[in-house]
Amino acid sequence: MISVHRSEDRYRGGEPDAGIETWHALSFGPFYDPDNLRFGPILACNEEHLAPDAGFDEHPHSHTEIVTWVVEGELTHRDSAGHSSVVRPGDVAHLSAAAGVRHVERNEGQAPLTFLQMWLAPLESGGEPAYTVVPGIADSTPYALPAAGAMLHLRRLTEGERTALPDAVRLYVHVVRGRVGLEGEELRPGDAARISGAEGLEVVAVTGAEFVVWEMAG
Repeated sequence: MISVHRSEDRYRGGEPDAGIETWHALSFGPFYDPDNLRFGPILACNEEHLAPDAGFDEHPHSHTEIVTWVVEGELTHRDSAGHSSVVRPGDVAHLSAAAGVRHVERNEGQAPLTFLQMWLAPLESGGEPAYTVVPGIADSTPYALPAAGAMLHLRRLTEGERTALPDAVRLYVHVVRGRVGLEGEELRPGDAARISGAEGLEVVAVTGAEFVVWEMAG
């Protein structure tokens, strides 16, 4: 089963006056929708736009696997476990909040920042927080997230190129750039497909495109 969710149906949040614009694909914070709380382990898929010198001051997380994909600009991260980094376009950052951690996320660069941040529920709670950055992750290299029973695939296709999707209990496809076709549907930037019982599916790039795919075991 494939359920398509359009970009314009997302919840708009953030603080525009503070240089923060956010689009939420699932129920989040004050944007509560009991019919859109999660998809498998995915709790949130937020598209964040931060103006220079804007961002999120120190705030807490716990029992959440937070994966960030920077689209453009530079994201500065600092946390209470002593990690500090600048995450650049093409990098994947993974913060395992475990029993609890506090962090700061800001745009300390000169250009606007856009990133996609996805929150997943861990299979087990507790543990020590951890932070990893994979610089310039390759198109053919998935990022395993065993703590949530999931695998992240980052795909970049040229116009007309096709790619098979993994067979999985659940798939979540989110388009970042360009347009792709999936089972007769065209997905544009910000559109997503939630797929249950995925088998034998493929995506074709209508234009050059970049999208993320979460492969989930449950």
